[in-house]
Amino acid sequence: MESEPTTDLIRAQLRRLRLKAELSQEEFGKLVHFSGSQVSAVELGQRPLDRFFLRRADEVLATGGLLTSLLKLAERDGQPSWFRPSLEAERRAQQLRYYQPSLIPGLLQTENYARALIRCDDAISDDEVERRLAVRMDRKSVFLRPDPPKFVAVIEEAVLRRADEGFRGLMVQQIDHLIECAEAPHISVHVIPAEVSVHVGLDGPFVLARGDDGGWVGHLGTQLGGVVVDRDEDLSTLLSRWESVRSEALSRRQSIELMKEVMASWS
Repeated sequence: MESEPTTDLIRAQLRRLRLKAELSQEEFGKLVHFSGSQVSAVELGQRPLDRFFLRRADEVLATGGLLTSLLKLAERDGQPSWFRPSLEAERRAQQLRYYQPSLIPGLLQTENYARALIRCDDAISDDEVERRLAVRMDRKSVFLRPDPPKFVAVIEEAVLRRADEGFRGLMVQQIDHLIECAEAPHISVHVIPAEVSVHVGLDGPFVLARGDDGGWVGHLGTQLGGVVVDRDEDLSTLLSRWESVRSEALSRRQSIELMKEVMASWS
C-alpha cells in the first residue's frame, strides 16, 4: 500500500495546481479523460490514485512530473519494513551482485514476465498486481543514473528453460531482453549450466549491494519476505558464496550464446 501521508499530499497538490490553473473539476476531467465526479473522488480520497491519471495531470498542469514522482515516493514508503533497507541499498549501490536459482532477477525482468510472476499469487487483486508491477519497473531507474551501478547476475540454466508452450512467447521476449541487458557495459549476466548439478548457491537466492563507502549489505529472499544481512561475519559468508557460484558460471559471452541457443531450440 502507498504511504498515507504522502498520498494525502498528492491529493492536496493536485487540487492546488488545478485551482491555480483556474480549472473546474469538470474542465480538468475533460483534459485528463476522466469525469468531473472521478476527479472529485480522487481529490477527496474516495478513489485510489491512478498512475495514468497522475501522468495526464502532470502533462495538463505542466508540473514537470511532480505528481507521478510523489506517487513513486508513496509506493516506496508503503513497502514492507523488511524490504525498505534493501530498496535503499539498491538505490545507492555502486555494485550489485544477484544470485537467483529460480527466477530472472527483478531488475532484469520484462514487464510481462514480472506481471506473470506477481499474478501467481491468486490472493492479490488486479489493482495490487499493477501497483506491485509499477514499483518493480520503477526500480530499474538505478540503471538510468549518470553513474549506474556495476550489476552482475548469476542465474541457473533451468531458469531460462522453464517455459511450457503457452509461456514460450513471453520467455523469448524475456531472454531477448536479458541478452540486450547483458551486452550493456555495466551489466553482466552469467549462467550456471545444467551439468553443474550441485553447488553452494542452491540453498537460496541472495543479493549483495556495495555502497560508495565500500561497505556491503546483503539480502536473503524467503517465501514470507526477506532478511537484511549486515553483520560482518554473515556478509563474509555471503561474499564467499558469491565467489563460489560465480566460479561455477559461464563467461559473459558464453552465457549470451547459451541464451540464444535456448531460444533457437524453441523455433
